[in-house]
Amino acid sequence: MTEMRNIINHLTGHKTLSSDQAKAILSDIAQGKYSEIEMASFLTVYLMRSITVEELSGFRDALLEHCIPIDLGTTNTIDLCGTGGDGKDTFNISTLASFVTAGAGAKVAKHGNYAVSSACGSSNVLEYFGYQFTSKQNKLQQQIEKAGICFLHAPLFNPAMKNVAPVRKTLRVKTFFNMLGPMVNPANPQKQLVGVFSMELARLYGYLYQQSSKEFIILHSLDGYDEISLTGSFKVISNQSEQLMQPDDLSLKTLSPELLYGGKSVADASKIFIDVLEGRGTEAQNQVVLVNAAYALQCYYQLTLNDALAMAAESLQSGKALHAFKTLIDLSKN
Repeated sequence: MTEMRNIINHLTGHKTLSSDQAKAILSDIAQGKYSEIEMASFLTVYLMRSITVEELSGFRDALLEHCIPIDLGTTNTIDLCGTGGDGKDTFNISTLASFVTAGAGAKVAKHGNYAVSSACGSSNVLEYFGYQFTSKQNKLQQQIEKAGICFLHAPLFNPAMKNVAPVRKTLRVKTFFNMLGPMVNPANPQKQLVGVFSMELARLYGYLYQQSSKEFIILHSLDGYDEISLTGSFKVISNQSEQLMQPDDLSLKTLSPELLYGGKSVADASKIFIDVLEGRGTEAQNQVVLVNAAYALQCYYQLTLNDALAMAAESLQSGKALHAFKTLIDLSKN
């Protein structure tokens, strides 16, 4: 184990870590070898400078090596996961889009966690409605088979995330663990819709995912959202292409940011969440959820975007997305 003071001295001397060094340090964090103060100091360095692709890949490899893998009985799954940390306080767009995607017939292995920099993360909202987190393989297999979706609460599968959770909760700022979340789904889904909070991170993700066998779509709204917000231009990077899009390219309205506000509490965000699923969402809320779900369905089924948008709308309007949600909650309690 390298002493943390030596690591900090190295990093604050404008030096970077090799992939192997990054992997070794995060492995030590996963094994609980550093104090909370040492971990906080290490995380803080990356608030002051950009992470390199070598560092990100090393951190990812360490988390994957230490994570508890899960076999869901099918490899044809998709995760819809944002990095979080965009500081925009939106409602739970990607989690809602996950249920719309499941309602449309895709198998969703949703990876998520408690909020760090906003009021309500995916784990917060599901817990609010009574979802019981589990790492039991047979229960997760049953959920994805019957509800079309299962939920993988990150700390149950990633020891490093569990060890660093108190530090992240105290700091309440985005750290490189936000960047890693979508990359370390323990079910290793073959398809991935990833939202990222910066263009720089979109490029890093694009590079790393191109080295993998995954079908992927990376989303970033140029005004800083880690999903398609419809508040302006957004970038779409996939295995095949890179596009700069506008809402009107999809015949959708440009939205003002306040229409996406998630509220100040888990209760506020949860009310919006169930309103959308039960057909009481605003036009803006529905459009944002549907466009993100559409890109997931395009990735999953290799559809045109118009067909994917129609499929997403049918899932929400018919109640199939709500049925997937209710089924998942019920199965988790039994």
